[in-house]
Amino acid sequence: MNFDSTKKKGDFGEQLAVDFLEKKGFKIIEKQYRYGKGELDLIAWHGNTLVFIEVKTRLNLFYGLPEEGITKGKILQIRKTAEAYLHEKAINDTECRFDVVGILKTGEDEYKITHLENAFE
Repeated sequence: MNFDSTKKKGDFGEQLAVDFLEKKGFKIIEKQYRYGKGELDLIAWHGNTLVFIEVKTRLNLFYGLPEEGITKGKILQIRKTAEAYLHEKAINDTECRFDVVGILKTGEDEYKITHLENAFE
């Protein structure tokens, strides 16, 4: 598949992540939640845990593995956006965690999916 924009590549990767996570028992409740300049790619329930999920898609290893592309600044932005989500939805006393799903193109229509649970505090 050819991607003529970063957004299309990201949307494709997020859909692969949704399919992968749903097979693992995740219930996706939000996609591309935005607050200010921040965005949470996916928000899901996994059992009684609310999970904020960053999806990183790469077409090659030129810049390293997908999950290695999440900077300290991005982590800070994800945390702030997650706090805004919890406040906006009045969610309290709920266990939360941050996961990362890396999508790496390995062939013509083949992708390797890496799921890191509790990727950062």
